[in-house]
Amino acid sequence: MFDAIVIGSGMSGGIAAKELCERGLKTLVIERGRKLEHGASYTDWMQPWELPNAGMVPEEELARDYPIQSQCYAMTSATQQYWVKDSESPYTTPADKPFSWIRGNHLGGRSIMWGRQSYRLSAMDFEANARDGHGADWPIRYEDIAPWYDHIEKFIGVAGSKEGLPQLPDGEFLPPFGLNDAELQFKSAVEGKFPGRKVIPGRVANLSKAQPHHEELGRNSCQNRSFCERGCSYGAYHSSLSSSLPAAERTGNLTIVTDAIVHSIVHDPKTGRATGVRIIDANSKVGRTYEAKIIFSCASTIGTTQLLLNSATDAMPNGLANSSDMVGRNLMDHLYALSVVGLLPKGPDTYYHGRRPTGLYIPRYRNLNPAGEGNDFVRGFGYQGGVSRMGWRSTALGLPGVGAELKDRARKLGPWMVYISGFGEMLPNPNNRVTLNANQKDKWGIATPHIDCALGDNEYKMAARIIEDGKAMVQAVGGMVMNVSAEPGVPGLGIHEMGTARMGKDPKTSVLNKWNQTHDVPNLFITDGSAMASSGCQNPSLTYMALSARAADHAAKLLKEGQL
Repeated sequence: MFDAIVIGSGMSGGIAAKELCERGLKTLVIERGRKLEHGASYTDWMQPWELPNAGMVPEEELARDYPIQSQCYAMTSATQQYWVKDSESPYTTPADKPFSWIRGNHLGGRSIMWGRQSYRLSAMDFEANARDGHGADWPIRYEDIAPWYDHIEKFIGVAGSKEGLPQLPDGEFLPPFGLNDAELQFKSAVEGKFPGRKVIPGRVANLSKAQPHHEELGRNSCQNRSFCERGCSYGAYHSSLSSSLPAAERTGNLTIVTDAIVHSIVHDPKTGRATGVRIIDANSKVGRTYEAKIIFSCASTIGTTQLLLNSATDAMPNGLANSSDMVGRNLMDHLYALSVVGLLPKGPDTYYHGRRPTGLYIPRYRNLNPAGEGNDFVRGFGYQGGVSRMGWRSTALGLPGVGAELKDRARKLGPWMVYISGFGEMLPNPNNRVTLNANQKDKWGIATPHIDCALGDNEYKMAARIIEDGKAMVQAVGGMVMNVSAEPGVPGLGIHEMGTARMGKDPKTSVLNKWNQTHDVPNLFITDGSAMASSGCQNPSLTYMALSARAADHAAKLLKEGQL
């Protein structure tokens, strides 16, 4: 018998385990994937000439095993080990509604490969559903979670600049990774020609300057190598392997089980409590059950939904904690892949050192006024991107020439290129949902997810504005627009899926209360992305971690008081 079980070891699971262990709870972390070792399992030491196939995965292998995972930019031969094989990880969608579920089944989950962009939701984000009527009102407000944002930022280390923007609250930051000369030129032009818009350094969970508490865990300052998706042997970015799980382990209260497929959560109808977790050994396929006083599901949005629905009982025939019929509904991702690329012919004649782990960020600037701004959509969007200078390859490689003339060209740098990509908010919609496909089982005999999700009219109107504004900003700095990607990416490609077990005030229309505690099963907590009642337009991982820490603190107090 454990005090707590945490299902999943990724972004939210790692933090939940740390917080529970630090409060004295004997905690079991269950991970469906294989064990990885921090440092030893990474490929960040490999030079370009050491990468299999120059970093590329053979086309026939991609087509056979990775048709979905290979849609992610970070999928290379150096990172291939981190992605699931689609051929072994089935799910279904309607023929006309594709959804790209990007996954990594291993200890640490997607915290190994994440983009590390770390932004707070704002007061207006927590009020948005109540203000415009889309979705259920959040049961918390910014003030409830702000101290936990502080707590997480200090622990993981977030580099950023303080800007004083109400739509993007400042945090407990390390020094920012500053903008380069061309980005400063872009910033000056955009802010000068578009009042209300800001261009700031991206806020990123990389240690620009490691603090003593980071170094105690063996973490070091970022080396600006830009190999982050391979894993970082320096521990310079936050992941479960480099940060939260080691912190949990040093308490002496942590147990980790890998290669354990969670089949269902055991529920006692007499007490109304969850008593344990049934698992299937991934290799032997032998089943067993672990018992605990409290359970945290941090299995990722779709994974948690699959688990709750597969845990149906006679007492809860629609799935565990699903009296509201909201489990699986309101699936959201962010608008993604809406980008503008431009050439800056009058960029500064300078260069920069190293490869920063982030670039520039343009915070949301539309629909900030509750009275409305005349836009034909609600909510908003921001941009991520950067301005980089093309090197000698653009001036010499592949172009005709010999001798001194070629050598001279090879010493000259190419032009500056600006790239900005919009991330837009997706509205909660109960018809965007995850159910179980009883006709398709995985190799452990568990019904697979069926994902039915599509963008709506609001999202398409927002996408058009993202492209229009993006082109205007590139042109404002004297840039020539070279390429535009105006069609939103397939849902799922933002890798920010969320919303299928939302928080809410009313048990009839939500799954979780303000403490991420299920209304129906008081000792079951859910703190991954499925808890989100709305998506904002900011990268959500920081919010998942803050909610996880807050919920773990509350659960530990309830347990100590004898209420669980």
